[in-house]
Amino acid sequence: MQQILTLTPEQAYHITEQYRVVKRSIDARQRQLKVNVTLLLDENGHPITKGAPLPLYTPPVWQDVHNAPRHVRIIGAGPAGLFAALTLIEHGVKPIIYERGREVSERKKDIAQLNRNVSLDAESNYCFGEGGAGTFSDGKLFSRSKKRGNMQRVMELFHYFGAPDTVLYETHAHIGSDKLPTIIRAMRECIIEHGGEVHFGHQVGENELRQWLGEGPVILAIGHSAHDTYRMLANIGVALQTKGFAMGVRAEHPQALINRLMYHLDKGERFKVRGERGLIDLIGNASYSLVTQVQGRGVYSFCMCPGGHMVPATSSAEACVINGMSASHRNSPYANSGIVVQINPEDLPAIYAEAGDDPLAGLRAQEYVERLAYEHGGAPAIAPAQRLEDFVRGKRSTDLPDCSYLPGVRSSALHEWLPPFIANRLRQGFCDFDRKYPGFLTNDAIILATESRSSSAVRIPRDSDTLRSLSHPNLYPCGEGAGYAGGITSSALDGINAAMKIAES
Repeated sequence: MQQILTLTPEQAYHITEQYRVVKRSIDARQRQLKVNVTLLLDENGHPITKGAPLPLYTPPVWQDVHNAPRHVRIIGAGPAGLFAALTLIEHGVKPIIYERGREVSERKKDIAQLNRNVSLDAESNYCFGEGGAGTFSDGKLFSRSKKRGNMQRVMELFHYFGAPDTVLYETHAHIGSDKLPTIIRAMRECIIEHGGEVHFGHQVGENELRQWLGEGPVILAIGHSAHDTYRMLANIGVALQTKGFAMGVRAEHPQALINRLMYHLDKGERFKVRGERGLIDLIGNASYSLVTQVQGRGVYSFCMCPGGHMVPATSSAEACVINGMSASHRNSPYANSGIVVQINPEDLPAIYAEAGDDPLAGLRAQEYVERLAYEHGGAPAIAPAQRLEDFVRGKRSTDLPDCSYLPGVRSSALHEWLPPFIANRLRQGFCDFDRKYPGFLTNDAIILATESRSSSAVRIPRDSDTLRSLSHPNLYPCGEGAGYAGGITSSALDGINAAMKIAES
């Protein structure tokens, strides 16, 4: 049994501290903030206390697969690959993971070098390495898909490996880039302890993959940034197709401004409510989700990071890619989000005339815009930047506000060199957002280019029932890199589904 309550922030805070909550969401649509809380009740209709065991939760049973008669190779140690491996172990199948990047502790060192604008390691960065791109880009556990399987099971597994209780009930659950490495490491240790294998620094080659596909099932769990792997797949004849994606910029505002706009607070408000705790202490920094239509294409916010930082997410030299992340407390003074434009396959010639019309055309368009950004920024990770209102008005920024991007920024007229298909829609989109939230369009905000890796530009078509590649029956493409997921949780669930198909076959 469950009970749904609509409470003030203070009431919701105290209820959450005392009782087992199964869902919590903030309703900021009206000027009076409300928090919707769903409590779990016992057989007598009383709320279950927080310390009680989680009802209906079945802990995983890991089998010993050291000498299992079956094994499955997995390419990629992101959420799809890791959750596939864990699922195989539960079903007595030995997983063997091959990851091109480094394990998470070493990966942190490589990322630190990039943040200091010292060097880029093409195999160990924000995109490649243990845990995949999500490890160091906020750790949002949210998916709009409700039909792909047991999403709650994904949350329970994250919780089992060390994620906080909030992942079990928050509508927009979040772990934080400071916490995720420990959780990812625990997953790897579980896989190895029960007989699985994990090989780092191993980029699978063309001949190797050909051999494996002739021997048995291979789960392909590459991320959306593995452009060289897509080209390798094309060389061996794997069926590929162009897929719609999005590109744009990453916008950063002062978090205090976003709090004021989204929580309907008056200027000068100290974020205090009745009682001793401040509003931000009770419900956290505000986020936003914005969407509009401009000239027949969607313009929308993506991967919004309240209290976060912007980070360099390139995986290749002479390319500038920006992403966002937040630590678990989300307490930085900045709020950033990708603001991107929908791009359909037929739009590619308007982005890059030489993109072509083959399945990899979207990759070439991505790389073209990322190269433009690199040329207007600097090596290895200085980003071109512009004040937000200057961008919309078509004016060069003579100076730039402080921002969270550690490698450094360089003033650039983004409105002049971004492809007009993208720039014109972004400019109108920002005006639309400002009409909904007056004050959003401000020169106190900064935009950096480019936000270009919101999703894969390639899909690896597969049979909807067996999840096998249409061209190679022993290949199971899954996750973001296959074009079937859009974040940590949906990728994890897609990996689980692929592993289940193999275990059942």
